[in-house]
Amino acid sequence: MKVLASIWSFLRAHKVMTLCLLVLVWFVADIASLPFLEVIRLKHERPGETAFMRMHEGQAEEGSKAFVKRQAWVSLKSIPRTAIDAVIVAEDGTFWSHGGFDWFEFRESLKRNFVAGRAVRGASTITQQLVKNLYLSPSKDPIRKLKEWILTWWIELNLSKARILEIYLNVIEWGPGVYGIEAGSEYHFGKPVGELTREECARLAAVIPSPKRFRANAQRGFVPRYSRMILERMEARGM
Repeated sequence: MKVLASIWSFLRAHKVMTLCLLVLVWFVADIASLPFLEVIRLKHERPGETAFMRMHEGQAEEGSKAFVKRQAWVSLKSIPRTAIDAVIVAEDGTFWSHGGFDWFEFRESLKRNFVAGRAVRGASTITQQLVKNLYLSPSKDPIRKLKEWILTWWIELNLSKARILEIYLNVIEWGPGVYGIEAGSEYHFGKPVGELTREECARLAAVIPSPKRFRANAQRGFVPRYSRMILERMEARGM
């Protein structure tokens, strides 16, 4: 009892230090709870329902809307190289060479966002986007962002680039309740991804930034403009 009384007296006498220790313990416990083992299992297992899928289902329920999930897993080797190249050019041009973070894009986005006074440019790599989709949320919370960085480092450490890309292409959203490039191809063009033309691949990649808002076959606006830019970049890279 005397020991407990002494500890209590110390804590009461050092309130700031006690608060800092409690915050540190909470933070360490929160980080330790991240799905490190789940990431390792992704080497040989497909992920189940992602955090984004659960979030979208919850949003539909709140709006009293039906939620129908469409997803069809395809191996990376079954996806046309043109479709893969279009997504990489559109979302993360240095994917094959960086370690999970594109520091040049990160610096450029900071500069542009600072000048604009708001978030007008993102710098998330494909690996970071995958982490958010699988385990986190779109929140800009600094703690959430730190978790994203830790898991991005962990995924890059444990999975090959090809495996990261394969999972990404099979879980990201391509329309309301539409997940993965195979379901996305069927939703937007009515045919499997293996039958897409070069232009259709670019248009499918152009939808990724806002899959609920954009349609790949749009004749005006963002999608045709961005898809042309993607094709130009692919041509410039010899893709």
